[in-house]
Amino acid sequence: MARLFGTDGIRGIANEELTPNLAMQLGQVGAYVLTRERKHKPTIMVGCDTRISGDMLANALMAGACSVGANCVYVGVIPTPAVAYLTQRYRVDAGVVISASHNPVEFNGIKFFDGNGYKLPDQLEDEIERLIRENMPGIKFPIGPGVGKIKYRTDAREEYINHSVRAVPVDLSDLKIVVDCAEGASYYTSVEALKELGGTVVAIHNNPDGTNINASCGSTHMEELKARVVYEKADIGLAFDGDADRLLAVDENGRVVDGDQIMAIIGNHMKAQGRLKKDTIVATVMSNLGFFLMGEKNGITIEQTKVGDRYVLERMKEIGASLGGEQSGHIIFLDENTTGDGLLSALHLLEVMVETGKPLSELAGIMEILPQALVNARVADYKKDKYMEYPVIVDAIRELEEKFAGEGRVLIRPSGTEPLVRVMIEGKDQQVIQQEAQKLANLIQDVMF
Repeated sequence: MARLFGTDGIRGIANEELTPNLAMQLGQVGAYVLTRERKHKPTIMVGCDTRISGDMLANALMAGACSVGANCVYVGVIPTPAVAYLTQRYRVDAGVVISASHNPVEFNGIKFFDGNGYKLPDQLEDEIERLIRENMPGIKFPIGPGVGKIKYRTDAREEYINHSVRAVPVDLSDLKIVVDCAEGASYYTSVEALKELGGTVVAIHNNPDGTNINASCGSTHMEELKARVVYEKADIGLAFDGDADRLLAVDENGRVVDGDQIMAIIGNHMKAQGRLKKDTIVATVMSNLGFFLMGEKNGITIEQTKVGDRYVLERMKEIGASLGGEQSGHIIFLDENTTGDGLLSALHLLEVMVETGKPLSELAGIMEILPQALVNARVADYKKDKYMEYPVIVDAIRELEEKFAGEGRVLIRPSGTEPLVRVMIEGKDQQVIQQEAQKLANLIQDVMF
């Protein structure tokens, strides 16, 4: 069995790799590991995105948790950041989200939060995985009144909306906003929150049917949103992913504003107001070089971590930072939530537009995006961490690093959630770096096939 946990929980094709049996085992072991120190009968909150396999896996996981004596609260379709927030809000012992984020409908995933709403550290994930592999030694299965039960709640999403609008009570009455909900978990929460704050909202891809999540829409497919913003003469477009923990934006001219730019805009605004703790933003090695240059110019320290919003969060907690995130749109406002939150990111970005009176295109000019090429090499999942074991790949990477030394950078990394090796090159000439990235990705794919 390959390692279960990636950078964002467990992912796989539902009913093939991520089976109901595995979900039940994760419910059993996860409930045991996360609640074993409790003197009371533990409670776990469970939510999911809109994909059709969510009910199957959520119920299997809750059955597992109940079988080891934990109670469950099922909150249904709800964004990932809502589960993180509500886990703290209701003072339950742990939270679980059934979601595969931006992946297609055939995939699903399981991610855990501890009782404080934080994603699990590596050592806890390793322990859960070890106990499953070893057939759950030491875990007891109670009978009679010791078995857990499930409570169903339909009001939890309103609590999350209320929290978000209280956190950023911006008046949106002068803004027209196009929202792409990715046929996912934000289809209700994002639209209702923006309307509650007075925005004129044009919602697209907000009719999920269980099979259309992320299908040519959302933060990974923004062509329709770009065109719709221009057509509607809107002030901004907002693109969420399937579980609404990430956000990308589109300015009034139909140009994409990515996570780096969003952090730059909000971070500088927070700094001017004295709200950017330590005058620091935590980002990953995948952030554009222009983002780091923006920080130098504006007196903002940019801390770097490896890829994954969990590592961003760990560093934020270590140094006491209030803002961090990824180019992909996972942005964390640690004073308001414990994980990437697409809705909070949207509200903070809109807040800057309202308070400065500037269009998004002007605000995005705070940083220059240097040419960047990202190409994926598809490989077997169990091989993706082993690309440096192939001498021909090592030599090709070294040649590229020498070629772009002083004028750009080369970054190769395995995906934490998909069977891919990602090749990223930055440089002066977009055509050249795209060709070189594609060439290296083809080599990796051919050699490791």
